[in-house]
Amino acid sequence: MSDNIDAAGDNNEAGAPEGTKVDPRLLEILVCPLTKTTLEYDRARQELISRSARLAYPIRDGIPIMLPEEARQID
Repeated sequence: MSDNIDAAGDNNEAGAPEGTKVDPRLLEILVCPLTKTTLEYDRARQELISRSARLAYPIRDGIPIMLPEEARQID
């Protein structure tokens, strides 16, 4: 796992734009809508990563967009 990704959003690494924080409690309960598995928070890219679905869900203005058609494919 890279330094800027964590499951609960506890990482204090700088890199996220000001005002785009995601509530850590929200990150604890969100799961991938396709696989129902936990997500990893990538603060630098402002995405929630589903390793099992190989998708990255964007976070826009602090709001996770949990629609598969809005997600980016990852390797």
